[in-house]
Amino acid sequence: MPTEPKSPTSFSTARRWRIGFDVFLRTLLVLAVVVMANFISTKFFGRFYLSSGTDVKLSAHTLSVLQSITNHVSVTLYYDQSDEMYPTIAALLKEYHLANRNITVQTVDYVRDAAEAQKIKEQYKLDAAVDRDLAIFDCDGRFKIAPGDALVKYTLQQIPDEKELDFRRKPVAFNGEMMFTSLLLAVTNPKPFKAYYLQGDGEASLADTGDMGYYKFATAVAQNDIDIQPLDLSGSAVIPDDCDLLIIAGPVGQFPDPELQKIDQYLAQGGKLFALFNYNSIKRPTGLEPILQRWGVNVGDDWVRDPQKTYSGEDIIVSNFAKHPVVNPLVGSHLYLILPRPVGSVNEQNPPPDAPEVDNLAFSGPDATLADSPGALPRAYPLMAAVEQKAGAGIANPRGLTRIVVVGDSFAFGNKSIESVENRDFIGYAVNWLLDQTRMLAGIGPKPVIEYQLLMTQAQQKTIRWLLLGALPGGVLLLGGLVWLVRRK
Repeated sequence: MPTEPKSPTSFSTARRWRIGFDVFLRTLLVLAVVVMANFISTKFFGRFYLSSGTDVKLSAHTLSVLQSITNHVSVTLYYDQSDEMYPTIAALLKEYHLANRNITVQTVDYVRDAAEAQKIKEQYKLDAAVDRDLAIFDCDGRFKIAPGDALVKYTLQQIPDEKELDFRRKPVAFNGEMMFTSLLLAVTNPKPFKAYYLQGDGEASLADTGDMGYYKFATAVAQNDIDIQPLDLSGSAVIPDDCDLLIIAGPVGQFPDPELQKIDQYLAQGGKLFALFNYNSIKRPTGLEPILQRWGVNVGDDWVRDPQKTYSGEDIIVSNFAKHPVVNPLVGSHLYLILPRPVGSVNEQNPPPDAPEVDNLAFSGPDATLADSPGALPRAYPLMAAVEQKAGAGIANPRGLTRIVVVGDSFAFGNKSIESVENRDFIGYAVNWLLDQTRMLAGIGPKPVIEYQLLMTQAQQKTIRWLLLGALPGGVLLLGGLVWLVRRK
């Protein structure tokens, strides 16, 4: 029987090398096209987002601010990367970098990188016990810090549990863009506003980190491109010429007459005043009350109870706001006040033509009463007011036109209570209006945090765990065993 001719090998060594080289070359070309397309799209085309959960698109106002920045700004995220909001914050800062390459971003995880964290602490004089989870903006040595607590608003959410009551902090609003754009303006502007905080008359200290201290208040003010410094008006001291804003928060007892005269003169010259009163000065008037009354604001000598809007009976959850730039961003939100005094406009029958314009800003509910006048009919009481001296013929003050914001409570803005609802944000809205900076952050506001979360009780979690770890693998094994038995037959 003749031998059949031997067929040639299907894949010779040379052919395998040709196929391998061809696959390698094609893969390299595809990768090159992808890289080039990605580069071109980020440089010349817009970006799109697949869902609201990934939408970190910058507002038009932020983009216009970024286009105007020519200095180099370094942003350091001094953050625990395991924090649930870190990916959102990092993604937002990446958008700032993509919009302006002069902005660079680095992350220092203080939990996992102790050496780098120590360098940052020394560079920016951070307190290891207090300063954590920060975004630090630095431009030529001028730096501003955004604390993580101010970037995200939280609420308490109950966790389903059949045995005990438990809660978690649920993020509900993200203030990142609003704060980051503000800090960019601050560090790239070599001459910030100057605010002086009056001390020496019982006011809380700006350096006090206790529950009633004003350390966080000072931080909230500074985040709005304002350099805040303490001021003592005793003796021959005067309100400095560079004072753009005077802050008086929670004085106790009577101011000396020379100090009152200095404050009165400052307002007559067109000064800006942010005054916060509290319960402790009801029986001990400060002397500021008559000055403010001449400007059209009456500070009541009692405090307001509101049984329908309270947690403890001595606080008020404020949700009724007037239409005014100071509180317009708060519509639909709340403020938390403690033992608030009534503060409202003086009712004048025939005010003079050049009288300042006074607006009541926020009110209690309609069922409120005064604590020392329980027999009075319930009604809504004003709790804060704003004063503005309108421009007119013959009005030319060295400090501009007078603006005043008066609030009937200072306790609510201490370190503990300032984190309640929108209290911290209110500070920013008030000082920006006083300094006529209401358009600085126009079009930027808090963005809702959308969570897709499945909440289960511990019993449900146990059931799911057994299902995933036992039932599913067991089902696969059982199916495989049945197939093996069928094939044996």
